[in-house]
Amino acid sequence: MHTAMWLAMLLALCCLTSDAHGAYTSDLCSKDLNSGVKPGFPKTIKTNNPGVLKAARHSVEKFNNCTNDIFLFKESHVSKALVQVVKGLKYMLQVEIGRTTCRKTMHRQLDNCDFQTSPALKRTLHCYSEVWVIPWLHSFEVPVLRCH
Repeated sequence: MHTAMWLAMLLALCCLTSDAHGAYTSDLCSKDLNSGVKPGFPKTIKTNNPGVLKAARHSVEKFNNCTNDIFLFKESHVSKALVQVVKGLKYMLQVEIGRTTCRKTMHRQLDNCDFQTSPALKRTLHCYSEVWVIPWLHSFEVPVLRCH
């Protein structure tokens, strides 16, 4: 553990050291500073990423548990996804969800549920959700879910 700490301190010292022109003395330091990806900052991720799709499913399951609708809703489209490394992974999603033909009382798998086609029953909502995933604990939490 001490070796890793010393290595980190040496790298930090390298980045703070500059030559007579004020430029960084190590190419490694300037590349790290200009990489654009910073630990802990949200990063755009593909909307068809398996982790994104799993997070979207957890969002819609929370929605289904929080509403009095007699039909289940299912995610139809993820339009934007960000991921942030924070003691696990925090997904920030823009998700479109739609009412299905499956009733809540039947407890079906959502994958087997079709979307409503009847104009009277069809309903689509746009949601923003944050899903916190801790893979090593097999834990999923949805602390933020806003749909309109």
